[in-house]
Amino acid sequence: MIAPHPEESHADVRPAPTPSHLATLVMAKRMRGKPGPAGERGQRVRYWVSLILIGLIGGLLSGIFGIGGGIIMVPLLVNLAKMDQRRAAATSLVAIIPASIAGSTTYFATGEINLLAGVVIAAGAIVGAVLGSILLRRIPLVWLRWMFIVLILVVAVRMLLVVPVRGEQVEFSGLIALGYLGLGLAMGIASGLFGIGGGIIAVPSLVAIFGFSDLVAKGTSLLVMLPTSVAGTLTNIRGKTVDARAGLVIGIAATAAAVPGVAIALLLSPRLSGILFAALLFLVAIQLTVKAIRIQRTARRAATD
Repeated sequence: MIAPHPEESHADVRPAPTPSHLATLVMAKRMRGKPGPAGERGQRVRYWVSLILIGLIGGLLSGIFGIGGGIIMVPLLVNLAKMDQRRAAATSLVAIIPASIAGSTTYFATGEINLLAGVVIAAGAIVGAVLGSILLRRIPLVWLRWMFIVLILVVAVRMLLVVPVRGEQVEFSGLIALGYLGLGLAMGIASGLFGIGGGIIAVPSLVAIFGFSDLVAKGTSLLVMLPTSVAGTLTNIRGKTVDARAGLVIGIAATAAAVPGVAIALLLSPRLSGILFAALLFLVAIQLTVKAIRIQRTARRAATD
C-alpha cells in the first residue's frame, strides 16, 4: 500500500468553527460594505461640498434672472443631498433669504429696482400665500401640476416674444397699484400651491404686463421674495421641517454667487436675457412634466395593486 503524501493527507483538514468564530463571521458579513470612520468622513465632506455647490448654482441663477433659485435648488437637494421633498423645499427657502438680500441690494445700488412696486406686490404676495395654502387642500393635485406646467410654458413663450426696453420709467397709478396687488396674489398663491418662489412669475409678468425693463423686474422680484421667504421659513421652523444648518451653508454660498450673477445680468442684452430665461423655464417645464408623469404612473400602479 502506498502511503498518502503528507501534504495531501492534511489538505482538507480544518478545525470546526467555534460559536465565537461563527459570531465573528456573521458580524463581519453584516459590516461588509458599511463605511468605516474614514468613509463616514468622506461622506460628510461630499455632503457639505454638495450643499456649497447647490448654493453657488442657486445664487448665480438668482442674481442673473431675479428668481429665488428654489426651483433649481430643491431638485438638487433631493438628488445630491438626498433630502426628502418637504425638507428640501423648506431648506431651500432658508437659503433664498440671504441670496435675495444680496441680489436686491446689488440691484438697488445700480438703480435697477422699484421700491414702491415691490412693497405693493409683497403685500399681495403675503395674502396670496395664505389663499394658496387653503386652495392646496381643495384643488386636485393632478390639476395643479398641469396648470403650473402650462403657466410656465405660456410665460416662456411670452418672454421670447417680448423684448424689454431699458431706461423707461413706469408710472404709478391706482390701476397700476391694483395690478401689482393682483400680481402679488398670483405669486403668493403659486407659492402656496406649488412650493416655489415667486420670481419665476414676477419677472416675466413685470416685463410683459407692466413694461418693466428686465433689470428692474429682476431687482424688484428679489425684493418681493424677502418677506414671503421669511414668512415661509418661520412657518417651516414651527413645523420642524427645516435643516437650518444646511440652509445656512447653502445661503452663504448663494450670497457669494448672487453678486456675480447680478454683474452678469448687467452685461447681458435684454434680448439675450429673455432667451436665456425662457430656456430656463422650458427646462423647468420639462422636469415638472417628467415628474408629473411619474407620479401619475405610480398612482395608477398603486390603484391596480
